[in-house]
Order: sequence, then C-alpha cells, then structure tokens
Amino acid sequence: MTLIRFLKCDGALDREVEAAEGANLLDVAQVADQPLEGTCDKSISCSTCHVILSPEDFARVAAASEEEEDLLDLAHGVERTSRLACQLRVSGATMTVRMPG
Repeated sequence: MTLIRFLKCDGALDREVEAAEGANLLDVAQVADQPLEGTCDKSISCSTCHVILSPEDFARVAAASEEEEDLLDLAHGVERTSRLACQLRVSGATMTVRMPG
C-alpha cells in the first residue's frame, strides 16, 4: 500500500489515504472525495482531473504523453508539475497531490 496525501489548493492537508500499488490516481482521488470530475472516463480527452504533484513525485513518474501535455495546456492553474490524474498509477513511496486553485 502507498500513502497518498491530498492537499487543498492552498497547500493545506485535506486527507491521507492508502492506495494499492498500480491503482489509477483518479480512482483513488474520487474514492477519497477529491474534487476531480474525470468526465471523459479516462479516455484522455478532457482535463477535469488535473492535479499538481510535488516536485519529488513529478520527477519520479513517467513523462506525460504529447496528448496529455496538449490537454494540460487547456487546464486552469497549470504549473510545472501538473499532470492528469487519470494518466498516473500509484507506485512506490508516499505521493503528494495538490488540487489546482
């Protein structure tokens, strides 16, 4: 199990949950009542699951595809460590995920 730390947009801790290795981060977030829609049902055709990873976690995950990068260009509040939760799998150490403002 991996600890996922969900932060509010201001950086305050919202909640911590445990997730199985390999779980889709969007699924984990939705079960944890995080404000992510995922309206395209993980078909990578929207940006409603935009999250901001800690710099350490961003460096640890696989690079975003060109398609994901294009969708992030349309998201509100994008930062250097932004990703789409539907494209991330839980693995390894604690992961810190902040909601965009």
